[in-house]
Amino acid sequence: MKLIRKLHLFLGVFFTPLLVFFVATGWYQTLNPDRLKSPGEAETLLQKFRVVHTDMIYPGDREFSRPSSPKLFQGLVGAMSAAVLVTTALGVYLAFKTMRGKGWVLFWLVAGLAVPVCLLWAG
Repeated sequence: MKLIRKLHLFLGVFFTPLLVFFVATGWYQTLNPDRLKSPGEAETLLQKFRVVHTDMIYPGDREFSRPSSPKLFQGLVGAMSAAVLVTTALGVYLAFKTMRGKGWVLFWLVAGLAVPVCLLWAG
């Protein structure tokens, strides 16, 4: 149990900054759905962050001199995605192992699935 908690903690803490970045820029995209035609059009910092979110490159002077490759960043995002899945599963496992009222854990887990499905269906 100690190893699982440490793994959950370290993976969560390591990937938190990147996860918060993607949540924040995704939220920004939801509120501002207008897309730039090319990464070179990004002028403000928020627009540049949006390009990082969608194209996985940081727009700048570099794009005019040499095309950049998103491969390294894609690898990091792939690792983050896998780690988020693992830490989420570990968190659910820990919730069931440490909570006395396992019914409440199950209730909130089912509610976390049902509410988005119902909202999508209702919309």
